Amino acid sequence: MSAQAPRPRPFVLGLTGSIGMGKSATAAMFAACGVPVHDADAAVHALYGAGGAAGAPIAAAFPGTVGPDGAVDRAALRAAVLGDPQRLARLEGIVHPLVREAEAAFLRRNAGAPLVLLDIPLLYETGAEARCDAVLVVTAPPEVQRARVLARPGLTEADLAAILAKQMPDAEKRARARFVVDTSLGFAHARAEVERIVAQIAQGTTS
Repeated sequence: MSAQAPRPRPFVLGLTGSIGMGKSATAAMFAACGVPVHDADAAVHALYGAGGAAGAPIAAAFPGTVGPDGAVDRAALRAAVLGDPQRLARLEGIVHPLVREAEAAFLRRNAGAPLVLLDIPLLYETGAEARCDAVLVVTAPPEVQRARVLARPGLTEADLAAILAKQMPDAEKRARARFVVDTSLGFAHARAEVERIVAQIAQGTTS
C-alpha cells in the first residue's frame, strides 16, 4: 500500500499594522470572506479574564494583581511591571507561551482551511513573521492615523507617541510585507483589496 500523501496545511497570512491603521476592520473583512481569523489581542483578553489560564501564574508571580474571580486586574498588573524590565520580561515569559498555545490550537482547529489569518499587533516586533507564509500590513497616512487615534476616548498625543515608540515604523513594516492595504482610501477599496488577496492566495499567485 502506498503511503498516504500529507494533507495540505492552510496558507498562514499574518496581519499587522500600527494603532489607528484599521487592522481590526480589515480582519473583519477577511472573516466576512470566510477566512478563519485568530486575534492575538482577544486571546490575551481571554487569558486574563475570569478562569483564564494566565490568572494563576500571574497571581503567583505578582501578588495582588488578580481578583477573587481569577481575573487579572490590568491596571494593577501594569503598575507592577511599569519601569521594571525584569518584571516585564517575567510577565512576558508567562503570557507569550500561553498566547502561542492558543494560536496553535486555532491552527489545529482550522487545519482543513485553505487560508487562515493571524491578527498580531506586534507581529514584526516579536518575530511572528517566521510563523507566517506572508504578511499583510494595513497602513494610512500619519495625519489619518493621528486623527483616528485621538478620536478614541481617553487617548492623547502623549499616548500615541508612547505607543508608536514601541512599534516598528510603518514605512519599515510596509517595506517588509508581501501585501499592503491603505485603509485611508475607504472601506470599499479595502474590501476589494482583501477580496483580491484572498483570491490571489487561493490561486497560488502570491509572489
